[in-house]
Amino acid sequence: MAIKACTQLHDYKTGFDIQQKLSSKSLNDPYIQTSLIHFYSLITNRMSEKALDLFDTMTVEPDHVTLIVLLNVCAQVASDRTKKIGKKLLQQISNNYQNDNIVLNTAIHMLMKFGDIKSAENIFYSIKNKDNFTFGAMMKGYVENEQYEKVLDLYEEMNIKPDDIIYIIVLNACAGLSNYRAMNIGKQILQKICNKWQNNKIILTSGIDMLMNFGNVNDAENLFRSIQKKDIIAYGAMMNGYNMNNQLLKCFELFEELKQNLVPDEIIFNILIGTCAQIGLLSRCKFIFNQIPLHMQHQQRIQNALINMWGKAGSIDKAYNVFQSVASPNIITHTSMINAFGLNGMGFEAVNLYKQISIDQCNDITHICVLNACSHSRLFNQARIIFNDIHIKTEKIITTMVDCLSRLCLFDEAER
Repeated sequence: MAIKACTQLHDYKTGFDIQQKLSSKSLNDPYIQTSLIHFYSLITNRMSEKALDLFDTMTVEPDHVTLIVLLNVCAQVASDRTKKIGKKLLQQISNNYQNDNIVLNTAIHMLMKFGDIKSAENIFYSIKNKDNFTFGAMMKGYVENEQYEKVLDLYEEMNIKPDDIIYIIVLNACAGLSNYRAMNIGKQILQKICNKWQNNKIILTSGIDMLMNFGNVNDAENLFRSIQKKDIIAYGAMMNGYNMNNQLLKCFELFEELKQNLVPDEIIFNILIGTCAQIGLLSRCKFIFNQIPLHMQHQQRIQNALINMWGKAGSIDKAYNVFQSVASPNIITHTSMINAFGLNGMGFEAVNLYKQISIDQCNDITHICVLNACSHSRLFNQARIIFNDIHIKTEKIITTMVDCLSRLCLFDEAER
């Protein structure tokens, strides 16, 4: 009972103290194991693994609530191990929970996190009485797996009235597609919900994001102005949309408006740094940088964006100073710095930094940035060595290498 109480109260410290005092016999008790699984699932990924360890030792099948907890843990971790455990849990579902929508919806969520769309669809179509949660789990999974057309198919198949969550997911799918069908459905939804959900800022912000993706800036502005109490998310959607549609000065104007009522957060400054990077004016970069609070300047997302901004503004020293200040550089940090070197004609430095990274850590963007750096600095031999070492050569990587060879007038090799 004590562990259960700690779970309900989110009193993790007391929960850990109790757990450490449990005897081996107590730890093998199914009731205590169930309570501990619930407790561990609320904490970090590391504790999620502990919940799975306990499941492996259980001698009885998990109850309804524990099953839902375990499915969510598997979805959260999404490792090879959890995929095996997830399949084991699905066998129990097929035997005992065929009519339990909550369990089945959670199973759909887990399978979508695994990228197993076919199995998720099989469960979805086996559910007789689908509710908005069922449709929502399926649609959200499609969005996460970039299957946007399937979201629209499912929306048009719905035989129940959609709730606000469904509309938000469908608007996000429309934004991801930006084709005629998506525009048509998205605008129909906005017309339908404008009166009923005019105070729902999440729906309206999703609508702004969608319209900006369509390039329909005027309608997005009208929707934004209709929001009575604008929050930081709505401002962020508008500013991001202005960047997307190359209306960069409007982004700065909106930032000045935002500051009158709200305190800019990390996301807003990230957007602004991106705006500065697009403009490439050193004076504008300095103006925005000086407004970023000191504690934010040491957040990695901000640092990565700053490296990119200073690099595009031609201030390579500032970019490198930020790079050196990053406590634990990730692949985005390294790629941003490689790109900054390349843009400023420092191909050798870009190649040297690239060589310090494990090739398994590199992604397509890293490879493209270093090849571009070689191209701009006419480092053909280095480009050829790097290209030959890349295990999976995507179309974009090949195109970049062809461009590199063409710049150096090596047309025969480029054709090959």
